[in-house]
Amino acid sequence: MNFSLSFSQQFFIGLRFCLVMLVLCGILYSASITKLGELLFPYQAHGSLLEYEDETRGSVLIAQNFSGDAYFHGRPSAANNDPMATAGSNLAPSNPALRERALADSAAIQTREQITATQIPVDLISASGSGVDPHISPAAAQLQIARVAKARAIREMQIAELIAQNTEQKQWGIFGQVRVNVLLLNRRLDQLVPR
Repeated sequence: MNFSLSFSQQFFIGLRFCLVMLVLCGILYSASITKLGELLFPYQAHGSLLEYEDETRGSVLIAQNFSGDAYFHGRPSAANNDPMATAGSNLAPSNPALRERALADSAAIQTREQITATQIPVDLISASGSGVDPHISPAAAQLQIARVAKARAIREMQIAELIAQNTEQKQWGIFGQVRVNVLLLNRRLDQLVPR
């Protein structure tokens, strides 16, 4: 028995295999996983979008810049919170530019919050790996309570309760850190005391 195939036969077998795999893996698999995601997790599959006053205000997974004393401030961003340019700073711990940025951020926070450098949680002066992390630690949120309460003319206890309500626990109790989503917290503040 001779099972040798000519070059053209081998070529067309390989071509058919590639086309079948392209349809299976590139089209059918992708479409079925997308549909499954939409059925099981519709909110997440469509970007975890935040709707407010009949308008899309962003995604709860992407940080936004907030300025002024009436809002909680998030982590510094190497990407300026631009989801199309997500990136960390890629500055090594030994890089003087990283040290200068951290010192400048620390000085700004000390002035804004009327505190000393040792009271600043590290997440308020360190950028996240993605550059668009919307979360801060509960300690970083609590640090800002006095400023936000004064700017909005409400009791600090009301804001502390909002922080507690918007604190997310570790995923499945073991992964990640306890955190507060700054975008959701600021939205709740606007609902409580409109600006």
